[in-house]
Amino acid sequence: MVGALVWSTWATAVMDVADLVESQGPAVVNISTTTLARRGSKGMPDDENMQEFFRRFFPGMPGIPGGAMPGTPSHGTGSGFIVGSDGTILTNAHVVDGADEVVVKLTDKRKFIAKVIGTDARTDVAVLKITAKSLPAVKLGSPDALRVGEAVAAIGSPFGFENSVTSGIVSAKGRSLPSESYVPYIQTDVAINPGNSGGPLFNMKGEVVGINSQIYSRSGGYQGVSFAIPIDVAMEVVGQLKSGGKVSRGWLGVVIQEVSNDLAESFGLDRARGALIAQVQPDGPAAKAGLQVADVILKFNGKPVENSGDLPRMVGTVKPGSTIPLEVWRKGKAQTIRVVLTELPAENQVAGKPGKAFARGGLALSELTVEQRRELKIDYGLLVEDVTGDALRAGLRSGDVILALNNRKLPTVDAYRNAIASVPVGKVVAILVRRGEGSLYIPLKISAE
Repeated sequence: MVGALVWSTWATAVMDVADLVESQGPAVVNISTTTLARRGSKGMPDDENMQEFFRRFFPGMPGIPGGAMPGTPSHGTGSGFIVGSDGTILTNAHVVDGADEVVVKLTDKRKFIAKVIGTDARTDVAVLKITAKSLPAVKLGSPDALRVGEAVAAIGSPFGFENSVTSGIVSAKGRSLPSESYVPYIQTDVAINPGNSGGPLFNMKGEVVGINSQIYSRSGGYQGVSFAIPIDVAMEVVGQLKSGGKVSRGWLGVVIQEVSNDLAESFGLDRARGALIAQVQPDGPAAKAGLQVADVILKFNGKPVENSGDLPRMVGTVKPGSTIPLEVWRKGKAQTIRVVLTELPAENQVAGKPGKAFARGGLALSELTVEQRRELKIDYGLLVEDVTGDALRAGLRSGDVILALNNRKLPTVDAYRNAIASVPVGKVVAILVRRGEGSLYIPLKISAE
């Protein structure tokens, strides 16, 4: 009898997928984008010699002789959902990135031209607005309340098939991905494919708990691992975009690494925990507060730092200018250090891989050694050690060797930093890359990140 009572109470709070789709489906939208190819876009320089390189290595690319004519439209699709009856819509930033026109289609077949209120590439969140009233809006839930193994469902437009429904379970929570430091992803086994991006992830109470954003795949399609941005992270971004037009994040100015069991023992820690400082950025907030290499950050603003990946998200959510107490393990004992956070600089990270400082454009670079130059049979070049942000989106890879920027040779890392410093936001530069046995130009667009 007691068991039956418990089941009845649980059942009233949970709906099946069909009920969920019926009640919440009208608030899910299809998004289509149009982007016009322009001469000079996608990194197309006017110099004739550079044009010849692009003709050879990027055949058919818009803006290149023999390629698509300027003005030729390209189209994309994605998903989104209404969070305000006034026409406020959420989707992924990558769905609308660079689009000249964004069209939102409702389940009742009405179409609207959407205005992009703002985007945040670091969390991959975009806010759109359409001119309409009394629209159905989703209910928002708590990602923190999700349990691993709990049933969830997605609605979106995979491969352009509008209002498709898939379901599964929560596989894990708080996942960190290699290219993302600011999002504790919800991992699921819900079937997510191209076109699902930006659509909602629902719990079985009919509440949105995440935005479907990425998949792990070797084929380009679904392979059982999908990732969603927690809705509370997204709504924090929405608030900043709507109020100020951009997202401001706190910056600590350290490069960190994980604390292994062996390191914990060597530092006298009771167990492996915290974020080990491997580098302190000169003149950054951490340096000014007196933080040192080999310090282990155990708590940030009173909250435990269990893994090094926790720290960037904690710092990034704090308003610049805030004074935050850190509990630090130094020379066998804990002490408290107060730090005044500043705003995260463009293309910097709150914390990164040890020994790697990312320059503007999202590149971690080092100068070639004598042996490397001899092996590659070149006199100069910069080895790409890691990529993020703009460089990752442009297709640059670890192991590439950068030879020139807009035909300007780059013999040193300082030469690259000086060359890239004067490039305006939104401008595209041509990076000459040695990859394998060949060379090619890669267009790198500099964003405001």
